[in-house]
Amino acid sequence: MKMTTLKMKEKLDKLFQKDGWRVSFIRDKDTYRVEWEASKQGVSIKIPNVIAKFEQRGEAALDELYYHVSESLKMMNKEHHLNGKEKNIFPVIRATSFPKKTKAGVKLVFTEHTAETNVYYALDLGSTYQLIDEEMLEVQGWTKDRLKEISLFNVRSLPVDPKKDTVAENDFYFISPQDGYDASRILNESFLEEMKANAIGELLVAVPHQDVLIVADIQNQTGYDIIAQMTMKFFADGRVPITSLPFVYDEKKLEPVFILAKNKPKDK
Repeated sequence: MKMTTLKMKEKLDKLFQKDGWRVSFIRDKDTYRVEWEASKQGVSIKIPNVIAKFEQRGEAALDELYYHVSESLKMMNKEHHLNGKEKNIFPVIRATSFPKKTKAGVKLVFTEHTAETNVYYALDLGSTYQLIDEEMLEVQGWTKDRLKEISLFNVRSLPVDPKKDTVAENDFYFISPQDGYDASRILNESFLEEMKANAIGELLVAVPHQDVLIVADIQNQTGYDIIAQMTMKFFADGRVPITSLPFVYDEKKLEPVFILAKNKPKDK
């Protein structure tokens, strides 16, 4: 017999019956929610997705679901400390449209970066991270400047191992170690200065999504077309998209550019 939404809801009601948790079902969205009663923080689950996994794998799919939801709820309810965790604080790049507050309404700590991007700050928890909010700073007695300084020091300490690809006499470097801070390496100024010093043409930098940093040594008109198309494609495919516009890096500044190669002047 095919599993229905209501039958799956009954299974989930039993699965997530636990003191301190509250469950709800949003019928018109086929969504099941598990949250802490006190804070209202929680996890939303798409029931059709659960049914599809259940029909493939049976009860094992529900066991796995319970594990991931309970782990997520534990992290939400845990008080995290910055003191003693200085080496685990990193900056993360996000689009300017990214939320400025948590779901609970607490302001997140961020710094304006470019017209397209802002820098948020994260406490690395191993398999995930928590964005740092103003309440955490206040409780720990930290200043925003201290947070920024420590995070930038840590991102500069991350390895940078670019993979080079040359297309139509233009050099493209991809930094994607998949550690969660790939795009954050755009804040490693010493790395960008080194790339600028070695560039033959104009240096462009792109962070289309969280999991890649692209640095390009553009040496001819075709190069501008390539970086524009490449950044757009990466942006569309990214798990956490940031911006489809590349940046010109010059005099330690990043300026977003909308490129139409045929209109790009030959001389700056």
